[in-house]
Parts: sequence; structure tokens; C-alpha cells
Amino acid sequence: MKIDTLAELIHARCECLTHLRDLGRKQFELIDTGEMTALLDLLAVKQRSLVQLQQIERSLDPFRDQDASQRRWRDESDRRTCAEQLQQCEVLLGEIITQEKCSEETLRRRRDETAKRLHGVHLSGRARGAYTASTPREINQLDITSDT
Repeated sequence: MKIDTLAELIHARCECLTHLRDLGRKQFELIDTGEMTALLDLLAVKQRSLVQLQQIERSLDPFRDQDASQRRWRDESDRRTCAEQLQQCEVLLGEIITQEKCSEETLRRRRDETAKRLHGVHLSGRARGAYTASTPREINQLDITSDT
């Protein structure tokens, strides 16, 4: 396996994770403000980025079984840059996981609040229906016909 390919894949992984982190920030904003249509559009974009990340990860698979000490780098700075990018990828993954948990909790809270409001509306409708059903029709109507 070529070491240049490994460096390119690590760089691509880092860029993809950065993009996913940025999308996650926007996702949280949209959930927080209740912009569900825009959220669905963003999730479609995010899905494409996740597919891209999966492809990068599959391309990295052959390198996972290699002994890192046996890799021949052009120079020490290339190895160091790649190692720094790998560390950055780990930090980004941590941020993304934290974002996802926060977004999920906020979305769950909004869902529960909406369910409570809908339940209140449903109970109000039932109460109004029960009240109008028990009210006699004669009281609500005025007879203006004459017998003459």
C-alpha cells in the first residue's frame, strides 16, 4: 500500500468529519428553533456525508492491519502531519457524538412538549363536545313562529 494513499485518505477523513461536525451544529440550531422542514433537508445532506465517510473508512481498511512502524514515510514531517490529522479526527468524532446526543435529547424534549400540547387540545375538544352534547337544543333556539 502506498503511503501517499494513506495520507490522502486520512486527510479526506478529517475533512469529512469536519463537515459532519459543522452540519451537526446547524442540525442542533434547526432542532432548537423547530425548523423541521429545513432539518429534513439538512439530514439528507448529512446522510450523503455519512456515506462518503463510510467509503473512506472502507478504503482505510487495508492499512489497519499494517504495522505502523514498518511504514516508509518520505520524511518525518509527513508522518507527523498524518498523526496530527488522526488525532484531530478523534477529537472531531468526540464532538460529533456529543452533538448527536444533544440534538437527540432536544428533539425528544420538543416531541414530548408537542405531545403534551396535542393531548391538551384533545381534552379541550372532548370537554367542549361533552358540554355541547348535554346542552338542550330548545334553550339554544328561539321559536319566532306565530299561531295566528
